Amino acid sequence: MCSWTRVNHPDYLTEPGLMLIYIFPDFPTSGLSDSILITIFAPMSDKKVRVRFAPSPTGGLHLGGVRTALFNYLFAKKHGGDFILRIEDTDQNRYVEGAEAYIIDCLNWCGIIPDESPVTPGQYAPYRQSERKSIYREYAERLVMQGHAYYAFDTAEELDKNRKEIPNFQYGQVYRDGLRNSLSLPQHEVDQLLASHTPHVIRIKIPPDETISFTDMIRGRVSFETNQVDDKVLLKADGMPTYHLAVVVDDYLMKISHVFRGEEWLPSAPVHLLLWDYLGWKADMPKWAHLPLILRPDGHGKLSKRDGARLGFPVYALDWFDQKTGELTPGFRELGFLPEAFINLLATLGWNDGTDQEIFTMDELIGKFSIDRISKAGAKFDFEKARWFNAEWIKKVKGKRLKVEVRKLLEDKGITIKNDTYLLTVIELVKDRCTLLPDFYRQACYFFESPAEYDLDAVKPKWTDGKTAFFNAIIEILKTTQTIEAAELENTFKTLAEEKGLKTGDVMLPFRIMLVGGKFGPHVFDIAALLGKDETINRIEKALIAFNN
Repeated sequence: MCSWTRVNHPDYLTEPGLMLIYIFPDFPTSGLSDSILITIFAPMSDKKVRVRFAPSPTGGLHLGGVRTALFNYLFAKKHGGDFILRIEDTDQNRYVEGAEAYIIDCLNWCGIIPDESPVTPGQYAPYRQSERKSIYREYAERLVMQGHAYYAFDTAEELDKNRKEIPNFQYGQVYRDGLRNSLSLPQHEVDQLLASHTPHVIRIKIPPDETISFTDMIRGRVSFETNQVDDKVLLKADGMPTYHLAVVVDDYLMKISHVFRGEEWLPSAPVHLLLWDYLGWKADMPKWAHLPLILRPDGHGKLSKRDGARLGFPVYALDWFDQKTGELTPGFRELGFLPEAFINLLATLGWNDGTDQEIFTMDELIGKFSIDRISKAGAKFDFEKARWFNAEWIKKVKGKRLKVEVRKLLEDKGITIKNDTYLLTVIELVKDRCTLLPDFYRQACYFFESPAEYDLDAVKPKWTDGKTAFFNAIIEILKTTQTIEAAELENTFKTLAEEKGLKTGDVMLPFRIMLVGGKFGPHVFDIAALLGKDETINRIEKALIAFNN
């Protein structure tokens, strides 16, 4: 006899599902228990997965932010849910013109396309918090009426004075009774201040001597002591909400089911937990996952923009130009990274699928992504590994995928592309030798224009009249052919070298330098075959002049 028991408990569920416990009451247990429990998860259909990426438009988008967006996106798509972009622009002092458009450009480049956003709004619009300003005061005032929040009339100067005079000053249960707020002032004075529109904020009233806990999908049980939490501002004097109030209200109204955010937000968790409780929404609170930090290459501290500048690599997805300072911060795209490689890199910073696989398409990431494979520990950023990912992706994709980028790169350098078919052939021939997209110029330019200079130091010290005679003979042989076939030319080359008493290697390097200018490029006979008979002859003749001067 056996039975199924359904458990739908937030402490045991991470990904959407219900827990089924299969009970075998008669299984021999050696005194451990009266039954054996086998648990499996089955899809839960009563609540749709809805996740959000909620950046502030205050500057460039750090790769850690893009990873947060990616993990949200992968989770949503794996579970048939929605990925929402919400712009948290409540801090108008830090708002930067153009930053929102930049964020959207970053997501589009990465292929992380929101289902709902300020650009593609859904039923929960608007998706900019500044456009939702009228919503938040109602909830802040409700908290005041319930005794969970209060008005604070302290001026900025008064608060600065307290910070200077009181070590480690925090506006909270220790000092609030001595400050100017609706908890310390007589009611008639509070009423007068409000009636006269005295500038004020609304702060949450953190209760004393409580332990607040929640189950993080990555970290397990996390607890906080309320005596260590200050009374955060919920509504500012200008009527705009702070992050703390807005994120809770918006997550509730937009029916967010799961939240992925960086571990730097963990200290804010007790305030948010209390707000979900005080507003009566505790049963609807999303599951939280606080992602590990992306660390400096040495593992000491969070990777910052300054670290990138100091160590010579980007930390932003795209170039970011700060209009206020005139500073340009480089991005992965402009350095020559493919979005497929960038996403692949980010996915493996703190997550793996449990195998040795390292190269993943977006579809593979969606299929394999699971919360239980996200590490609690921070992930070190390795720029050389990032370059490796890009080289592997350049090898992996078809030439057609690279055509637009390579064409623009070559044309920007003054090279005219007359034939797309020829361009695609060149890309396929050289792409295995490229790590970043700009490498295509050095590896491909000689297919479109003759070398302007030669690596003479690699040729002239060992140059002889015999080698000149050898290449003049090659010219005469080529003149008698219709086209160049790589394998046929290679055989002719080796046979002639042997007839003239030369080692093949002694004439191979000069031949390469004649065609491309240096010691690089794919198989030299493949180069000659693609250049064609006439161009190969011209380049040999031109180089012989330089080699013999």
